[in-house]
Amino acid sequence: MSGKRTGEGVGGLLKGLGELVEKLGELAEKGESLSRTGEVDFEPKGKGMKGVYGFSVKMGLGDQEMKVEPFGNIRKDEKSGESVIHEVREPMVDIFEEADHTLVVAEMPGISAEDVRLEVIDDLLTIQAESGDKKYQKEVLLPRAYSREQMRVSCNNGILEIKCTN
Repeated sequence: MSGKRTGEGVGGLLKGLGELVEKLGELAEKGESLSRTGEVDFEPKGKGMKGVYGFSVKMGLGDQEMKVEPFGNIRKDEKSGESVIHEVREPMVDIFEEADHTLVVAEMPGISAEDVRLEVIDDLLTIQAESGDKKYQKEVLLPRAYSREQMRVSCNNGILEIKCTN
C-alpha cells in the first residue's frame, strides 16, 4: 500500500503507524509484507521542501523474523534528535534470491538507467541515482559477493532492476 499524501504532518504519520500495528497481526499469520509512504510539506527558513517517509514491513512464515525497512528523506538528526529532511532520498528496495541469480529491485521515480551509478565492494552494493531534483542513495547488503561484471541493470518507469548472476 503506498501513494498516500497527507498534509497532516506528524499527526498523519502517527495515524499511519497506528494502522501498521493493526496490520502486523494479519501479516504474521500470512507471511506477507506491508508498505506505507507519505509526504509532508515543510517550510524551513522560507523555503518549501518536501519530506518523503515510508517503511516496508516483511513478515516471514514459520520462524522467520519481521523486517522493517525505512525509506525516504526524513531522518532523525543524531545530535539534536529532531527529524530533518535530507536532499537525498533512500529508495525502497527488495532483494529476491533465486537459484541462479539475485535480483535487487529499487523504486526510484523519475530515474532512468543512465542516471544510475553502482559501486560494489564484496557483498555491499551502493546504488546512487540523480536526475534533476531527484536524488537517491541506498546501501544494500547482498546475500554473497558479486563483481560489477556479474550485474545487469535495467530501469523502466523508475523501477530499477539489478540482476546479479552466479
